[in-house]
Amino acid sequence: MINRYLFLFLFIAFGFAINAQEKFTVSGYVKDAETGELLIGAEVFIKELMKGQSTNHYGFYSITVPKGSYTLMGQYFGFDDFQKKIDLNENLRVNIELGFYLDTLQEVVVESERKDQNTSGTQMGTIELDMNKLKTLPAFMGEVDVLKTIQLLPGVQSGGEGNTGFYVRGGGPDQNLILLDEATVYNASHLFGFFSVFNADAIKKVNLIKGGMPANYGGRLASVLDITMNDGNYKEYKANGGIGLIASRLTVEGPIKKDTSSFILSGRRTYIDILTKPFVNENAAAAGSGYFFYDLTAKANWRISDNDRLFLSGYFGRDVFTFNNEKLGLNFKVPWGNATASLRWNHLFNDKLFLNTTVIFSDYNFAFEAEQSQFRFKLSSGIRDYNVKTDFTWFAGSNHKVKFGANYIFHTFVPSSVSASSGDQDFGTLDVKKIKANEGAIYALDEFELGDRLKVNVGARLSVFQQIGPFTRYYKNETSGLTDSTRNWGRGESIVVYPGFEPRFNARYLFRDNSSFKVGFTHNYQYVHLASISAISLPTDLWFPSSDLVKPQIGTQYSMGYFRNFKDNHFETSVELYYKDLKNLIEYKENAQPDDNVEDNVDNQLTFGDGYSYGAEFFVKKKYGALTGWVGYTWSKTMRQFDAIDQGNEF
Repeated sequence: MINRYLFLFLFIAFGFAINAQEKFTVSGYVKDAETGELLIGAEVFIKELMKGQSTNHYGFYSITVPKGSYTLMGQYFGFDDFQKKIDLNENLRVNIELGFYLDTLQEVVVESERKDQNTSGTQMGTIELDMNKLKTLPAFMGEVDVLKTIQLLPGVQSGGEGNTGFYVRGGGPDQNLILLDEATVYNASHLFGFFSVFNADAIKKVNLIKGGMPANYGGRLASVLDITMNDGNYKEYKANGGIGLIASRLTVEGPIKKDTSSFILSGRRTYIDILTKPFVNENAAAAGSGYFFYDLTAKANWRISDNDRLFLSGYFGRDVFTFNNEKLGLNFKVPWGNATASLRWNHLFNDKLFLNTTVIFSDYNFAFEAEQSQFRFKLSSGIRDYNVKTDFTWFAGSNHKVKFGANYIFHTFVPSSVSASSGDQDFGTLDVKKIKANEGAIYALDEFELGDRLKVNVGARLSVFQQIGPFTRYYKNETSGLTDSTRNWGRGESIVVYPGFEPRFNARYLFRDNSSFKVGFTHNYQYVHLASISAISLPTDLWFPSSDLVKPQIGTQYSMGYFRNFKDNHFETSVELYYKDLKNLIEYKENAQPDDNVEDNVDNQLTFGDGYSYGAEFFVKKKYGALTGWVGYTWSKTMRQFDAIDQGNEF
């Protein structure tokens, strides 16, 4: 009897071994043949099996199928299809170059049997914008603007001119995670929301996720705006620029070493200050006033070996408002802006396992500098992050992909820093309130198919946030408003710890090749918050962390949708429904004075509440032909409730 079971076990094991030996992997990178740019989201598949993958953020793909002779296909909008006969009797590395960029007015031939990502993918509320298409849209004052474009999409609302944020499915401006080559951008606008900080000439891809946020993203409740910069031309040196009504721009790119490394450098500056100067009367109250903004975007990358690549990205931008009036003897300057840097290392362990490790620096600061006679005064605030993250992608099969990784951020918040001097007397720094915190997370997600019609993306994220000292808590008397007592925490001492478990689930059921039904569930924690005292977002709005008084914001979203394509995927349509529940929302108390906190903590002036939102989004997109574009419509309702605002009534 034992021998029978042993024989059966060996037979089954041998069968699995034979089956494993019958499968091989074809992998590689997809590039633009003209520039050498890696292409994100290109479709690579085996034509005979209709199985394949989209390239990741670094243009890499990996497909595992049974041994055999196949046709390998590569497709990307605006490029000729690639096809190559392969004999898959061993693991192959095939790098694909897609050439002959098609004019946007030319008809693009799409194979009718090929599935489209709109219906075949699990993601809901996700829209990818290719910059080549985005540049064909009408420009505002000569500038192609990423934020203006996404505000045309269903579910996304502008805060109005003068408001630097945007609102997604009832969320606040601080509930959007904005990434530029993986670095967080805390203020994404110039000129109080009229322009974005993203120079379109330096951008490759824009990906907006409104619902069904996968587990590799976290820290915000409403959306992810993931922006990828161009790598630069690997083949030849090029320069281009433009002169707009209020700004000019210049971009230079080319190879550091041909076909191996490249760079791109792109800059912009407005000349509002120069254009308005002739129209300002020297005797007017506004005499000596000026405003301008500038930004500089740079990136370089190196292919160290067939399995290793390095990417170095950076951004620096400033808005500057000045007022200089000699008659009044008054001068002041208000600069604010972002700085980011990211260093990324890609490594291929083998044909199936891809690693990306990133070291990130993010900074946002605001300053008010004033001088009159011999008196000088400076107020500043901001937030600075140091971030290390590592992400693994395992291409387990042709329709099976696993991601897992970890992330750590060290935050430094400066709600206020005040210094002053008079003549030769320096009063030094009168008030500095730095708040330090640790934020970390680990995650895993698995995307796989169950049969021919059902595809599932399931994952989880375990996050933790810790505020640490030094820190002083001021306790106020509710009647007098004066400080009754204080409590001090020493350097590195733990003040409060918040853990968070964040499950994510998305599924797609394919009715036929051109239609599908999708459902999604996300549960998110947000530990970093923005406090605004007015309807107009100002650079003085404060970022601050969760603390012993401020709990993390928590958001839970349920969504479902029907997706259908027409005319060989030339038209995409969708209807999405969502419901979102929000906890621990933050507002200033009525009559709060956030600038009066010499002996106070900014979070002492906050009140907390809950909210919910629900809605329906309709979307129609024409992808190919002489006329392309989209039409969207949103119906939604958003409510908030705070016990300390409007007598606790919903608003």
